[in-house]
Amino acid sequence: MTQIDLVEDRPKLGRKRDPSRDQDILDAALDVLVESGYDGMTVDMVAARAKAGKATLYRRWPSKSALVLDAVACLKAGELDPDTLPDTGTLRGDLVAMIRPPAIRDGERKLRIMSGMVSLLADNPELADAAHAALVEPRAAVNRIFFERAIARGEVAPDIDVEKLILIGPALVSYNVLMLQRPVTREFLISNIDKVILPAAGVRPPPTA
Repeated sequence: MTQIDLVEDRPKLGRKRDPSRDQDILDAALDVLVESGYDGMTVDMVAARAKAGKATLYRRWPSKSALVLDAVACLKAGELDPDTLPDTGTLRGDLVAMIRPPAIRDGERKLRIMSGMVSLLADNPELADAAHAALVEPRAAVNRIFFERAIARGEVAPDIDVEKLILIGPALVSYNVLMLQRPVTREFLISNIDKVILPAAGVRPPPTA
């Protein structure tokens, strides 16, 4: 065997995985999921959006469902730090202080991601917990802190059903975005707080001007 043969017989090493590309691919997967839904989504579409080869995606994720679940799980990286949450001294003040354009956009995007995952979750109900942890619980945890503060201040009764109250706002936003196809505005969110959430918690909303 010649030296040339020996060189040719050596195993060819593939390119090393580039972790910096993972987030680009995951972001592209979420964009395609929002636009096309899980059933209409393909790995080819994600690869084109991320400007990556399809083989590159399959080396990282063995299936479309694995890619979607990883992309959704990575959303948790953007969870809010409890130590940086506003503390205005009132439940209304805290809830209103969270109404910021980036938070509104993030909330709408998460809703559309969840909508795109409906068929995947229907076929894999055991994945619902993972989706809930990534898409619902981060903001629910923030609202839970606000209500616990209000209870500690004596602003609301200690026996209120916090777990139901923290889901009222997201439920109203979900219906507005997914069913009515309307944008979420600051005015809409404040109206929900003053006319629905605070009365449900037994808190008198401020007088209207």
